[in-house]
Amino acid sequence: PPRSARRAALPRARDLCSVRVVPRTSATMALRHAAARFAALGAVSSTTATRAFGTSAMRATEAQKESIASFMSAFEAVKPSTMDNPSTPSAFMKPLPEVPATPPAKLTLNFYVPHNIEFDGAEVDQVQVPATSGDMGVLPGHVPTVVQMRPGVVAVTLNDKEVQKYFVSSGFAFVHADSTTDICAVEAVPVEQLDAEAVKKGLADYQAKLVNAKDDYEKASAQIGIEVCGAMNSALGN
Repeated sequence: PPRSARRAALPRARDLCSVRVVPRTSATMALRHAAARFAALGAVSSTTATRAFGTSAMRATEAQKESIASFMSAFEAVKPSTMDNPSTPSAFMKPLPEVPATPPAKLTLNFYVPHNIEFDGAEVDQVQVPATSGDMGVLPGHVPTVVQMRPGVVAVTLNDKEVQKYFVSSGFAFVHADSTTDICAVEAVPVEQLDAEAVKKGLADYQAKLVNAKDDYEKASAQIGIEVCGAMNSALGN
């Protein structure tokens, strides 16, 4: 373009550089003012109230429900008229089932893998889980706990005569106070479907890879393979 046209465009370019900061909206300022006023009230300074709004207590206890109600009452008094009351995590959770006074005769088992549901609310006698800290047996009334599983066998005792065994590569088991156990495995294969010859070959291959590993990555990969194939080999009784 002609030089005169370029000169005429310069003021417009300078105008583009002088961007004015947009002030905070009145709603944001009102929220800040309400929060400041509420903090001055000190209505929810207790530890119980803090935990009620944290993710560590997704299902509120009775004391926490009272704390939440107290918070909502104080918030209602200082909030702007256009603002809704906040929601707490516990509002989106189903209530916990009641824990029986005495353990039930059967354990309720949920056993999930990404592609299938092995057990869904099934009543069983016992479950043995290959935890990283050692094999753990779960009976009705077991203390609530969460365990990480290592490669090994999940043994489900349906009754006195029937036990179903699954080889799992990894996952987690959740034992609840109401004698319900949830098992979430990355992979789960009935032990009788494992190919003994393929397992032995895989174990030998990974042992050779460990000997010939050139770096830490290859060594770690071979060690994982040895752990999994070794656990499968043990599950087959070898």
